[in-house]
Amino acid sequence: MTVTFLDHSGFLVELPGVCLLFDWWKGELPPLPAGKPLLVCASHRHPDHFDPKIFSLDDGRREVRFLLGRGIRLTDRNREKWGLSEETAAKCQVLSGGETASPLSGVTVETLPSTDEGVAFLVTADGQTIFHAGDLNWWHWEGEDPAWNRNMEADFKRYAEPLRGRRIDLAMLPLDPRLGADGFRGPRSFLELADIRRFLPMHQWGDFAFTEQFLAACPQFRDRTVPVVRQGQQFTWE
Repeated sequence: MTVTFLDHSGFLVELPGVCLLFDWWKGELPPLPAGKPLLVCASHRHPDHFDPKIFSLDDGRREVRFLLGRGIRLTDRNREKWGLSEETAAKCQVLSGGETASPLSGVTVETLPSTDEGVAFLVTADGQTIFHAGDLNWWHWEGEDPAWNRNMEADFKRYAEPLRGRRIDLAMLPLDPRLGADGFRGPRSFLELADIRRFLPMHQWGDFAFTEQFLAACPQFRDRTVPVVRQGQQFTWE
């Protein structure tokens, strides 16, 4: 498995039989292997997760499928604005939480609802399970109405519950420094809930030092956490 951090929540995951692209809107995309199928996932419509430039990857060089979180609407108006051809639109599938899809041979995708918008993706391919949380996170904001924060906690725990005990070879989870120490709540809960072998932080707004603050508070996760320190950083694991 080779993983490239593109920016923010964007990652390219290359497996032996397929490439997986998550929430790419910023950062340089490395050359894609010719002929290897590509699955492009956009968790939701926020501009720091979705850019219609992803559709330009349907360039005839490989088999491509697009999975789009609910809220990314393939209306006639949007298709015209994005320059989305009928041929490429036919390769798109819009998913809500709690659905399962098989967009490519040997690839299964399960979706979870998000506590913000769209979905989280759980992808199984080549014997590996990859989780990209999108904006599914325990968003606890200091100064927010206490009832809102309580509802957020309940929703997060309910939406994440299907991951309980699941083996996940790689999880990309929000670790957002804007929340301060409350930003530890989401990844800590994911790492306690599921059997996550490697955790890549995301949604850090360039504040990569926040990962060390998380590990200082939660040292039990140090051996599973892979710090991200720069755009374009690449990781390779057997």
